[in-house]
Amino acid sequence: MVAKKIVLFLLVLFSFLTIYSREIKVLAIGNSFSEDAIESHLYQIGLNNGDTLLIGNLVIGGGSLELHDSNASQNNPTYSYRNIVKGVKTVSKGVTMEKGIMDEDWDYISLQQVSHDAGCYNSYFPYLPRLIDYVKRYAINPDMQFMLHMTWAYSQGASHSGFTKYDRNQQTMYKEIVSTVNKVASELQIPVVISSGTAIQNARTSSLGDTLCRDGFHLERTYGRYTAACVWYEVLTGNCVVGNSYRPKYVSELQAFIAQISAHFAVVNPKKLTYLTNM
Repeated sequence: MVAKKIVLFLLVLFSFLTIYSREIKVLAIGNSFSEDAIESHLYQIGLNNGDTLLIGNLVIGGGSLELHDSNASQNNPTYSYRNIVKGVKTVSKGVTMEKGIMDEDWDYISLQQVSHDAGCYNSYFPYLPRLIDYVKRYAINPDMQFMLHMTWAYSQGASHSGFTKYDRNQQTMYKEIVSTVNKVASELQIPVVISSGTAIQNARTSSLGDTLCRDGFHLERTYGRYTAACVWYEVLTGNCVVGNSYRPKYVSELQAFIAQISAHFAVVNPKKLTYLTNM
């Protein structure tokens, strides 16, 4: 009788895990900012909650929507294609966008503007609408959803030449990115915005201060990248990241908590800064 009860319990448990654990396939078409966001910690965060994330990233350093549009129209084999499967990353060079799109039946495909133009509305057109049409043409999964990645503002002292477009003011850059990305997503009916920029700005109000970038614009490699990955996790799975026990090496408990809280509030309030001044 006891053995039967144990078997029944295991069957119920297996059924529960089968229903609620998922494999989610996500492809980013981006640049070093998509590399910062999804290549270091996203898989591990999902795995810790029972979700398997198959991650693809088509990367050109400094790649803008205009460049991606040109590569698509000419089928240029100029991408570094990164795949993370079961936590193992492989990198293939000289890959076309078409190849990356058709490599899997992606559930989500993300697009993004280059960081210094992310808050400049006119820089999205006509390139983003044409890219959307191109991706639709080659996407295998008929239920694939587009996402628009909202990147982050630069550190206040950043020397990046593109910072001049925002009067070298972090708050100005952040506000322009939030406004522009959401306006573009609404106009083009992109259903999902990944609010990494708001998460990073939230974290900057905490004891971490303006340390989330390692060179003024790319994310700090531990808690900086972890913060962005937490946003992607919540958006992709619909699960709250707060309390997830995966913590990158060299990230303290407090830093991990700030990253998780910053990400969660960015998903809940993507257009609004959440102040974490007591953390």
